[in-house]
Order: sequence, then C-alpha cells, then structure tokens
Amino acid sequence: MSISLLEKYLPDQCLPHLKKWFGGYPIHIKITRGRNSKLGDYRKMPDKSHQITINSTLQPQLFFFVLTHELAHLLAFENFGHRISPHGAEWKHTFRTMLLESISVYAEDLKPIIFKFLKSPKANFMSSPDLVRYFHIEDYEDETSYIEDLDVKDRFIYRKQIYIIEEKRKKNYLCTQLDTDKKYIFKPLARVEKIS
Repeated sequence: MSISLLEKYLPDQCLPHLKKWFGGYPIHIKITRGRNSKLGDYRKMPDKSHQITINSTLQPQLFFFVLTHELAHLLAFENFGHRISPHGAEWKHTFRTMLLESISVYAEDLKPIIFKFLKSPKANFMSSPDLVRYFHIEDYEDETSYIEDLDVKDRFIYRKQIYIIEEKRKKNYLCTQLDTDKKYIFKPLARVEKIS
C-alpha cells in the first residue's frame, strides 16, 4: 500500500513525516478489521520486507499514533540491530523521537497527554490510561463505564456475560462470572455496562 492510499485513515500534515520514516524500506501495510487484542502489529518478513497491520476502525490521530509505534519497531531494529528487545530502550528512544518530530500533527488538547506519555513510552496502548480515555470518549454509548468507576460488589455486563466485582487488587479488579463462577482479572479501563 502506498503512503498516499493511507491518507483517508490519517490526520492532516502527517505525510511528510511518513515519507521520511518510510525511507527506502519495502513496507507492506495491511488495514484490518477492528481487533480487540491489538491495534497494530509489526513483523519483519522472510524476504527482508516489513509488514505492518493496523485496525481500520481507529480515529485518524490514533491511527497515526499506532502507525508511528509500529514504524518505530522497524527503525529501531534497522538502526540498532535485531537483537534488541522489541519494546526496550532502543525502541523507546526511537518512538519518543518520532513522536516529538510529529507532535504538530496532534490536536492541542492531545499534545500534553503525548508529552506525558513520552517520559516512558509504553509497549501496550492500554497501559496509558490518559491516552485510552482520550481516544475512547466518543467510541462508546452512554451506558458503558470504565470498570474503575464501579464499586466492589457492583454487577456489570462484559461481552454478554454478567460479572460481579469481588475486590480491587493493586491496579486490577478480581471479578466472578456469575454463570460459571470462574474468576477473571479486569484492567481498570475495561469498558463494561453497569447493571443497576
């Protein structure tokens, strides 16, 4: 996929950054349906080309942010060698540099959140509560809540199953699925529907 074909997924003013980062690397970008497990993925292919997959359902600024994350893998491996840790110091340095270079692409109210994120870039988007909150404001109907906004013993629906919150454990929540009596750990920013 050429950079220009990506335009409909991207915010304005980001193509110059992408052209610089893409350089002469053979990159195949696949736009996928929304995946719950991940927003994007990077892989070096056997023929030495690079493959990046990104969910088509992402808002333009988040799409660009995820694309930057995945391109940082490519550039970190190319610049520091393939023995580095995928989300180690070299990747963090590369991702941080790329975000700073492209900060003008992001909305004014998002820039402070990205600057905060830059202090220690996380491998998993869901580990950055401020970014998760920012990008999920409009994604859910009013009846959904973050699990961290509920109380112990509250009941909620998650993926058509009913759960009850048993206890808070450090950052996460221990919950029981009522039909099976099985215990599950939920992250604080899991989106659930509270049962009144």
